[in-house]
Amino acid sequence: MTTIVQQPPPTPTPTPPQITLTVPSTSIHSNDHTGTLIIIKTLIIPIITRCHAGYFRITLSLCCQTLLWKTLKDPPENAHAYRRILGLFPSTAFLLLWSLSLLILTTLSILYILRCALFSNMVKTEYLNHIGVNYLFAPWISWLLLLQTAPFLTPKTVYYLLLWWLFVVPIFVLDVKIYGQWFTKGKRILSRVANPASQLSVVGNFVGARAAAQMGWKESAMVLFTLGMVHYMVVFVTLYQRLSGNTCLPTVLRPVMFLFIAAPSMASLAWDEISGTFDFSSKMLFYLSMFLFLCLVIRQ
Repeated sequence: MTTIVQQPPPTPTPTPPQITLTVPSTSIHSNDHTGTLIIIKTLIIPIITRCHAGYFRITLSLCCQTLLWKTLKDPPENAHAYRRILGLFPSTAFLLLWSLSLLILTTLSILYILRCALFSNMVKTEYLNHIGVNYLFAPWISWLLLLQTAPFLTPKTVYYLLLWWLFVVPIFVLDVKIYGQWFTKGKRILSRVANPASQLSVVGNFVGARAAAQMGWKESAMVLFTLGMVHYMVVFVTLYQRLSGNTCLPTVLRPVMFLFIAAPSMASLAWDEISGTFDFSSKMLFYLSMFLFLCLVIRQ
């Protein structure tokens, strides 16, 4: 006789509870902001830390070339026939060069403003360096040169006047600080810290004097020209009689020697604008710059 054993019905397997994870939207946004900050720190901060005032040498050269093109593009009425031929250069090239100079100068200025705001100790180190302090004049000189060559601003406008004050006041403040240190501080006297880059300070005065003369401010132009000329003679004589063992200029900065040409050349242009004619004084400064150029060319 067969016994049938009834097995109990299988118990249903309970379904696992569903867990819902809710991530606040604020945390997602915070993670996005954190990633953005990390990208900025890894890409922008190294550029800012390396962007010292010496990079404005690029804008100095570009703005000087822009001034040259503008001078050649607008010959005077009594110009020689060869000068009139140079005036046939296309104005588009001048506009492209001016725009390129403006773009590079604006970019470097923004980077250096960020450097001043975020890394003020690095800017202080530049100021305390006997070579780096001279390059603090470079951005203001570049802006003044760009202002004088602006195709849409005339010297008689209010905007030109305001921009002139904006760029000249820092040059005058630096003049007071640096020239005062040359006279009073034993470790910063000119005979110890003089180097070819020291001529940037006098170049700034000459550029400001030329811009003031274009506005018709002859007295202000004479003030800046006098400051520049007196200190140019002092710097020039000091550099001529420095000791042979004075190696205060690194080898990488040897191209700065061409500032010997820049100072008398800009002084010649400034006096030409102040006096209204290319007289004997302007010619003397021009011939001096030509002589110094030959000395640098044949220098062994």
